[in-house]
Amino acid sequence: MREFTVPPLATAPRVGGLADIVYEHAEADPGRVALARKDDEGNWQNVTAGQFRDEVLALAKGLLAQGVRFGDRIGIMSRTCYEWTLFDFALWSIGVQSVPLYPTSSAEQVFWMLHNADVSACLVEHEDHAMTIGSVIDRLPHLRKLWQLDGDPVAELTAAGAHIDDDVVHRHRMAVTPDATATIIYTSGTTGRPKGCLITHANFMAESDNMVLRYEKVFHSKPGDEAATLLFLPLAHVFGRMVQVAAIRGRVKLGHQPELAARALLPDLQSLQPTFILAVPYIFEKVFAAARRRAEADGKVAPFDKAVEIAVRYAEAQENKAFGIGSGPSASLRMQHQLFDKLVYSKVRSAMGGRVRHAMSGGSAMERRLGLFFAGAGVRIFEGYGLTESTAAATANPPERTRFGTVGTPVPGTTVHIAEDGEVWLYGGQVFHGYHNDPKATDAVLHDGWFSTGDLGALDEDGYLTITGRKKEILVTSGGKTVSPVGLEERVRAHPLVAQCIVVGNDRPFIAALVTLDPEAVTHWLAMRDKPEMPPTDLVRDPDLETEIRRAVVAANTLVSQAESIRTFRILAHQFSEEHGLLTPSLKLKRKAIETAYSVEVDALYGT
Repeated sequence: MREFTVPPLATAPRVGGLADIVYEHAEADPGRVALARKDDEGNWQNVTAGQFRDEVLALAKGLLAQGVRFGDRIGIMSRTCYEWTLFDFALWSIGVQSVPLYPTSSAEQVFWMLHNADVSACLVEHEDHAMTIGSVIDRLPHLRKLWQLDGDPVAELTAAGAHIDDDVVHRHRMAVTPDATATIIYTSGTTGRPKGCLITHANFMAESDNMVLRYEKVFHSKPGDEAATLLFLPLAHVFGRMVQVAAIRGRVKLGHQPELAARALLPDLQSLQPTFILAVPYIFEKVFAAARRRAEADGKVAPFDKAVEIAVRYAEAQENKAFGIGSGPSASLRMQHQLFDKLVYSKVRSAMGGRVRHAMSGGSAMERRLGLFFAGAGVRIFEGYGLTESTAAATANPPERTRFGTVGTPVPGTTVHIAEDGEVWLYGGQVFHGYHNDPKATDAVLHDGWFSTGDLGALDEDGYLTITGRKKEILVTSGGKTVSPVGLEERVRAHPLVAQCIVVGNDRPFIAALVTLDPEAVTHWLAMRDKPEMPPTDLVRDPDLETEIRRAVVAANTLVSQAESIRTFRILAHQFSEEHGLLTPSLKLKRKAIETAYSVEVDALYGT
């Protein structure tokens, strides 16, 4: 199949902007719990729709009082937090565009984005961010104001705007149109300088409203309960931003968590108890790996692995039934599944707060077997696909017919087309309006409303999309063999000890790989084998460890022909990091940067 369309469920808006929903919800049901935020003691406190509207309105007045004007652009450099959402809707209330910056951005990256977007003021989280901006402030003559979240700018701005009449804000709000730019989100920049994607109010509405209408029933743990989610994705990323907007528009109670680390995230999942979460595969991989390590430490790894097998078989049987090629789980399989639900699966669900029954995953591909395991364990994960330029999801697996290992069918209102060269093209209300101040780059990817993604993929007979790689990442060996590295890398990463894998081989005689290790998994692996802790440089030469990683490589090679297989690999002592310029803020590999940084190791793989 070359093209597949799913009709829209939501009507395209003709008037208004994103902030309107805050005022409409408060008017309709001011006492409904809309958000949750932590107090000074770390306890969750509910925020009603009426309270949120009042805070947004007061902050909007304060921004006007301090000289922010309709059409201005305001930067936000912070981790995910309640105040970011508050500022977003206050800015949208007065027709201002927000420009998110990753909190880990370098001074030069910050300069480029603030300069390119002509930002006039900026909100930062703390002193370190302020110093980063301060180091380039002499090259930003239009930057007039800097607010610091740890200095409580909300209280300062609320006081400053107390004298302004509410109607002043409402007049600004009524002037906002759907086709106005809501935000400029800069791409991660895996292949060069970040480009600013112009995302309109209508883009967010088309994306979020269609997703809410399609998936609302799975936001709940059980029919009739209060839908709630914990947002821990970066709000600087389009995925996190879409979750924020969709939760507010879809009446889903929204909490914020600034850290992806398990030590911070898991306690908040326990205390907030979301009914639905949206995450990247990394989170689900971590939950699974931690559960297996606990089982191994308790001497119960064999029963755990059996439980995984049963969960996968159970989910596959359900999948086959949904597609009309099976009768569902057998009586014997159902009995075994019921047994392991008490012993294993309930504990996995408990690690995510206990109420999560559905989740959505995006940002990168999830291995099919992992998705099947979670579905069999009682948490169905709907894998999707999208880009900044498509305002997050363009495809997602439908709840009633999930095809694991694919990124699903087009979300309502979207068409997916596969070009002659295999490139994925997208069309729909969520497709962006172009790159800020870069008409050449815009013309290269937008063609009469169609967005050429740069990703390679295929549609099956039911309209399910599978992503096979990126056009710019295809390797061509010196023998002329073309290889897509993504599938190989994902399969190697499926091994518990592996943190990252990059496949190399462009203009080389064969394919090879660099592999990094997961420190927690390695510590556990050493303890279970009574091996002493050792420096990373010694660890990577351990023959038993090399044997383990070789198993992962052999497993990956079963996916491809001999000519495409990984012939050799090198275990590295340290992970690729964003701090060293080897990962994007969304944790994607910067391939050229990695190959340059590890040129000696790559050459050694080929004996040069």
